[in-house]
Amino acid sequence: MPETIESLKKELAADQKSYKVVQGADNSDEYVNFYFIGMYEGKEVIYDAALYTLRLHHASEVYELAEHEAAKKFPNFKGIHYEEDENGNLKPLSSEEEEIGWFITEIIMEIEEEETVKVQEFVDIDTNHEFGIGVDAALNVEVVDDKVIAKFIKEFNDDTLVLDDTLFAFQSEEEEDIDE
Repeated sequence: MPETIESLKKELAADQKSYKVVQGADNSDEYVNFYFIGMYEGKEVIYDAALYTLRLHHASEVYELAEHEAAKKFPNFKGIHYEEDENGNLKPLSSEEEEIGWFITEIIMEIEEEETVKVQEFVDIDTNHEFGIGVDAALNVEVVDDKVIAKFIKEFNDDTLVLDDTLFAFQSEEEEDIDE
């Protein structure tokens, strides 16, 4: 792997960045997948990091729980899969899928209202990762931008990263109700 590390080092130096965003990942304002170089057990390694907001982490935990509830209620539920027709439009869901979709939505609203799911900042390290060492992290930030990523890498590598262990629950962004 040393040549991969060297090549990433050169690329980062040329870009004057401490990380390289992984293209093609589901990167957004709330989630970024990137590579950076750091030390692990005294050796230089490439970290393959996924950094996301606590809000996104909460939403995915809530959705997972809602899907689990749906699987208990609907024995043949295998997840809702949207398919496109030949024009690239989404095909309508079957009535059962639609019923499951509504059920999941209701469960999500219930979970959020009762704050059943609470999340906190975390960093997980995965040494059995397919490339380099995996880092999975959620921080209580509004967006994952250049500043957040650079600060995370610096603190991670300096071993000065302090995680907030406060438990948080989030509400979905409510759509504005239109008066009927």
